[in-house]
Amino acid sequence: MMEWLLNIDRELFLFINSLHHPWLDQIMIFASGKLSWLPLYLLFLYLIIEKYKWESIRILLFVAILISISDQVSVRFFKDVFERPRPCHDAELMPLIHLVTGKCGGMYGFISSHAANSFALAFFLIPLLKTFHSKTTLFLLLWAAFVSYSRIYLGVHYPADVVAGAIVGSLIGLVIYWLYTFMRDKLCRKNC
Repeated sequence: MMEWLLNIDRELFLFINSLHHPWLDQIMIFASGKLSWLPLYLLFLYLIIEKYKWESIRILLFVAILISISDQVSVRFFKDVFERPRPCHDAELMPLIHLVTGKCGGMYGFISSHAANSFALAFFLIPLLKTFHSKTTLFLLLWAAFVSYSRIYLGVHYPADVVAGAIVGSLIGLVIYWLYTFMRDKLCRKNC
């Protein structure tokens, strides 16, 4: 059964990874870039400060905690435990992979830290920013999915790595948001 699922994952990876085009390569490199989304993060920061004023300091502290936890969980509790090699480290698959940047990343890929981090941030920000526009939830989910998809396109993650990363990140985002609201409400009861 497990081998059957792994084969489906490989085949789906090869199919998605084969859907490439030179102009799309640059877009996907951008999507996976660590600093590419800085303008978007600055927009999020502006919107949070605009709405939450001094409370935004606490929100940003929770965002920092969120990303730290998400990133560490994806590595320490998944990559270091499951040790599933990335597709670009599989000698059998290498001739079939469109490895856009020529770089594979670390040895292990389950789960995708990009997917975990982007979905964690999205699920934390959705309840905070949804009052700005009715499409905020859809935008954040599409953004996280786009970042996650780029990892398969670039040849560095299997679809299961990305899906599992999205699930774990979403759960972390929800838990950290719950902790944030719990702390906010508890402090407000004392000071409000």
